[in-house]
This record gives sequence, C-alpha cells and structure tokens, in this order.
Amino acid sequence: MASLATPNPPHVTVTSFYKFVTLLEPRVLGTNLGTYAREAGLRGTLLLAEEGLNASIAGSSRSVTAFMAYLRAQPGFATLSDVRESFHAAAPFRRLKVKYKREIVSMGVAGIAPALATGTPVPPAQWDVLISDPDILLIDARNSYEHQVGTFTGAVDFGMQHFREFPALIDAELARRQSRRVAMFCTGGIRCEKASAYLLERGCDEVYQLAGGILAYLEDAPRAGRANVSCSIPASRSTPRSPSASTLCASRVGGR
Repeated sequence: MASLATPNPPHVTVTSFYKFVTLLEPRVLGTNLGTYAREAGLRGTLLLAEEGLNASIAGSSRSVTAFMAYLRAQPGFATLSDVRESFHAAAPFRRLKVKYKREIVSMGVAGIAPALATGTPVPPAQWDVLISDPDILLIDARNSYEHQVGTFTGAVDFGMQHFREFPALIDAELARRQSRRVAMFCTGGIRCEKASAYLLERGCDEVYQLAGGILAYLEDAPRAGRANVSCSIPASRSTPRSPSASTLCASRVGGR
C-alpha cells in the first residue's frame, strides 16, 4: 500500500472509536490494522480483545479517512458508528501502539456480551425527560473522582475507584431498591455498553443509557438550569471541547 502520510499537515485529525463485536482472531486483525496504520503515518492506540476494539488514532485527515474505510471493510465493522472526531495543531500521541487484553473494558465478569445485547440508547435531547422520572435509578458509571468533578442531579455515586468494582456495587444497590428501571451514563458511552449488558444479564426490566455519554450531551443544543455536568477527559478521549490531556470539560446543562 502506498503511503498516505502527509508531511507537515496543517492540522491533525484525532478519531476515537469503539465497537463491541466478537473477534475470533484479535491478534490477526490487530496485526493487519497496525500495519495499515503505520504505513498511513498514524499514531495512537488500538486495543483489541475477543469482545471487540477500542481505539484512538491521529494523523492527516486523508490518512484517518482511509484507515476508517479499511476498518469498516473488515468483518463485523461495517456498522461502526461510535466515532468521535476532533482537530488539533499537533498529534497528541508519540507513536502507534497495538495492544491485546482480555477485555476492551475491564469488568472481570465472564459471559457479558455487549455485542449481543445492551441497554436502550437514549439521545441527549430525550435524556432530561427520562431522568426526571422519580422511579428511575440514575447511575454514574464513571469513577468516583470524575463524579466529584460534576454529574447529573440525583445520580448515584458508588465511590468506585475501578470499573471492576461495578458488578458488586450495582448488585448491592439493586438489592436495596424495588425499581428495576435503570438509566446510566459515562463519559463517551463505552462503559455503559458493558454495564448495561451486565444489568440485562442480571434481570433488570428496563435499562437505558445516554447515547454518546456526557460528551454527546454537552455537544447537544445549549441548556441551562437542571444539573451541573462536567467530565475529566484523558488525551486518548480528546474532543473539540477537550483539546489536550487532563482537560476539564464543564458546562451548565439541564432540562428544556
């Protein structure tokens, strides 16, 4: 393949994406994607597991577009839609890394398959109405330090330090409540895919998740008055509203 890298690009495109899909040979796919990305001059991280792919890449717009087309041509990725794109003066990554783990979102519970079933995605425009229902258990699926920065009014903070703690914490919370209707949110949506799949496996009647996470909510039409929502975002999750590592994205947002 001819190199698609563009020397001294006027700006760098950063694209973050994930897909829960059963991969029988993640290392084979990782090798192929890594080879293509390096030849295209891309930097970033590709994390693969049998449950899917989670990645952030940076490079020229042409290179990123070509890579995404190549990825969507791979079995199981034609419907890839959880993609976020931003633009920067310089690449936030030094090199390309291809990693392999047991899970792309570490929960530590066998048999949870987001590729098969997850909660009902709720668009940001409909989120405020949903969580105004007093019968809804509103769960912040982020770590506690992120919750402390800012969250939706009424959201439960488990004091979670690592996502592996989520199963035991949510099981204890559900045991104390009669309602089996749950709405949850996280930064960009990927944790909720795993968490909602777990809750469905545990027999929850209704499970909803904020589509695109807080990032999508903040990018939706301006709001004022309901909740103080903010999110701390590492460089690998950079967006137009979070141009560098440890950027704090915050806004007064709320009901219409």
